[in-house]
Amino acid sequence: MADVAVIALAVGLSNFAAAIGIGLSGVDGPLRLRIAVIFGFFEAATPLVGLLIGSRLAHSVGSAASYLGGGLLIVAGIYTVVQARRDTSDEPPGSPGTGNLIVTGAALSIDNLIVGFALGTHDVSVALAAVVLAVVSVGLSIAGLELGSRLGASVEKWSAELGGAVLLLIGIAIASGIL
Repeated sequence: MADVAVIALAVGLSNFAAAIGIGLSGVDGPLRLRIAVIFGFFEAATPLVGLLIGSRLAHSVGSAASYLGGGLLIVAGIYTVVQARRDTSDEPPGSPGTGNLIVTGAALSIDNLIVGFALGTHDVSVALAAVVLAVVSVGLSIAGLELGSRLGASVEKWSAELGGAVLLLIGIAIASGIL
């Protein structure tokens, strides 16, 4: 359970970062609700797909499953850090429509497919992982909206890098057998 919570925090930080960016332009109640529903849905759905694939493949790859799952998390972590460093945009994105939020939620959750696959190779309850990932994502998204309207763009980039670093460390821990 602790490893699922740490992973949920790591992948939820990308939603936190995006929500800060959205919050820079101001938020109201309906926008908060749309973001919570859309981001929460994708954060729960994509790891479920990954978990189901990962749990089925774990039996066929046998003892290499931990290395494969850990390696995928390492790659996802490195990718997240690199993408955060490459993003040089300092402009707030404005208040997005529902279509843009759906695209953003789906894009932010692609790494959750890999995370779900890694968890599936690690014998984790599918339902528990989905609930934890969704709850943490919604909480971080709401917190990000509020912080974005108060703190500014510097926190957005820092949280994306932190999330990538945590994924990298979790991947190393899984591949080495610590988790």
